[in-house]
Amino acid sequence: MGEWKEYKLGEIISLGNGKVRPKEIGNIPIYGGNGILGYCNNYNYKGETIIIGRVGAYCGSVYYENRPIWISDNALAVKPKNGYSTKFLYYFLKTLRLHEYAEGSSHPLLTQTLLNTIDVLFINNIQEQNHIASILGSLDNKIDLLHRENETIEAMAEIIFRKWFIEDVKDEWKDNIGTYAEHYKVSINPQKYDNTIFEHYSIPAFDNGKNPILENSKDIKSNKYIVPNNCILFSKLNPHKDKRVWLIIGEDNKNAICSTEFQIIKPLKKEYLYFLYGWLTNKENYEEISFGVGGTSSSHQRIDPQSIFTFSCPNLNINKVNDYNAIVGPLFQKQKLNQNQIVNLKEQRDKLLQKLI
Repeated sequence: MGEWKEYKLGEIISLGNGKVRPKEIGNIPIYGGNGILGYCNNYNYKGETIIIGRVGAYCGSVYYENRPIWISDNALAVKPKNGYSTKFLYYFLKTLRLHEYAEGSSHPLLTQTLLNTIDVLFINNIQEQNHIASILGSLDNKIDLLHRENETIEAMAEIIFRKWFIEDVKDEWKDNIGTYAEHYKVSINPQKYDNTIFEHYSIPAFDNGKNPILENSKDIKSNKYIVPNNCILFSKLNPHKDKRVWLIIGEDNKNAICSTEFQIIKPLKKEYLYFLYGWLTNKENYEEISFGVGGTSSSHQRIDPQSIFTFSCPNLNINKVNDYNAIVGPLFQKQKLNQNQIVNLKEQRDKLLQKLI
């Protein structure tokens, strides 16, 4: 059995800088502080590599890859020293809450010098490292499998939607989204609810596998929107850069809230939900809607709700919609069940992580 001993973090890891992301498009993932940013045709790191976000809102985020990747200039590369297990080191770093070590409040920054000087307790027995990593990795493998299944479901639903409402549609597009949905924006101030747990749908939560965060009302500092059951959240922040459209189905949750960076699209009839989601997420439609962005800052462009609700769509025959729902409804319900299982597995993994490391 190995012993947990005191080290400087720089004694167990080697750090490397990222570089400005290439412009050429390929199939090699580009990593930044918030995960995969896109794909290029070159790499600056390969093999087992850990990525740490070094600046801004995603400062201290930790990712693992075992393939050629490009690490951008807002992230750092980590490799283990002394033959230590990279996968174990990845889990170990996730327990350190690295964002708390960042310098600067308005624009937090993690530097190599800062990371190297952090005091840690670390186990140097490689066999035990591999054993712990194997246990935690088995849960992550299950999570990845469910994510891939959900991606397959999404792709199947897109194919079915295109067949039903784009390829075979002969009617003119005489209606618009506003014919079938309302712009729902009921504001709430969580600070007025003493010690209440809210299910918070935020942009970081979407980026983190579409997992809403459970937060205490006292920790939520700004007004939010109430999230109704059976609706669609459409991110108004940089939609031309990042596609964030969130389908919300399931039982009513009176404490569900979302960031005001989302536009809430609530169907006038619940039967319209899957059609609206399919129409808005269709690649050609989404790109056209996203052209409606504006703003004074090039890095923070936002979409006007009129770009969504005045967007044209075909006249809907309720019988056809019901037939379509009968096909895709079970797919989306399965996707939701998978998502719930992902949340449970992540909770198990994180609890186990705290016990093992």
